[in-house]
Amino acid sequence: MEYIYAALLLHKAGKKVDENGVKAVLTAAGVAANESRIKALVAALDGVNIDEAISKAAVAQVAVAAPAAAGHAAPAKEEHKEEDKKQEEESGMAGLGALFG
Repeated sequence: MEYIYAALLLHKAGKKVDENGVKAVLTAAGVAANESRIKALVAALDGVNIDEAISKAAVAQVAVAAPAAAGHAAPAKEEHKEEDKKQEEESGMAGLGALFG
């Protein structure tokens, strides 16, 4: 992941994402840079519009997360409340039983 972060950092700073730049960022962060991984990353990003890729990824995550969160959030909370209440009752009764032996 640190290789991707280095490329994103260079892009955000307006610098060219090349082997020297990625290696410099990784070295500055204290990461031992692997030359073959850097070359593979730079080759994979060749011709990729990073801004467009980021915007598409962000929209896709929101679209996938929204229906899942809307459909399952309320029942899960209700189930947890019921389970917590049962556990409190059970532990409370056990505690009272211990007092009166």
